Amino acid sequence: MSAKSAISKEIFAPRDEKMLSAAQVKRRTKKKIPFLATGGVGAYSTFICLSVTNKKPQQLYLTKVKQFEGSSSFEKRSQWTVEQLRQVNGIDPKQDCPEFDLVFDGGSDQWQASSSTEKSMFIQILHHYCQRYCTVRKPDFINCPSRLVGGQSVCSVVFHCKIFLNRLRNVMVSNQGRHHFKGTRAAQASVNDAGSAAQKARQALSERGDRLARTEEKTEEMMNSAQQLSDTAHKLAMKYKN
Repeated sequence: MSAKSAISKEIFAPRDEKMLSAAQVKRRTKKKIPFLATGGVGAYSTFICLSVTNKKPQQLYLTKVKQFEGSSSFEKRSQWTVEQLRQVNGIDPKQDCPEFDLVFDGGSDQWQASSSTEKSMFIQILHHYCQRYCTVRKPDFINCPSRLVGGQSVCSVVFHCKIFLNRLRNVMVSNQGRHHFKGTRAAQASVNDAGSAAQKARQALSERGDRLARTEEKTEEMMNSAQQLSDTAHKLAMKYKN
């Protein structure tokens, strides 16, 4: 079981919440601590998680979860409602980078994700659900690439692919645990069928992503050509005007 699946099962499922996304992070700047317990706390991994309550009216939460070195369990540390989130700063809107800031009512945290891809996925999902669930006040998303806070894109297709495949994997794991498969032919056939379906889904979604990527490239080429044509026309107009 992956760390994120374990977090979802240990931290959010017992609280009747559904984890929507998680990013493994570390602080870019050390947080000032007024005192240290004897012997310190040791090394740990930190995850910033986005979850939503199953009961209506549904509420979005951001939760900081830690796993200490040598432990297989996870601990919930801090939690905020998304209404307490004032700003999400993507640091650089022109290139991918793993750094981002979260600004809350009572302070801010400067994070670095394990990768720029993980950060991008987390910000896009956070933006999507803020638009969906925040009715009173939505946080500001600044310095974020437009593909993360705009409409449909290759990144959003990847996001939906991951959701679909994660759900399919969870169903397979749940079915295996419920029925205690013993390696019978029928069980093996079910697993094979599910694996085949997952493979086909991956291939279809990958092909869709490739088509969208090619479309975006062609659109960009057309925009560049149009800009060059406009510049040429402007130069000719200025030449004959003089």
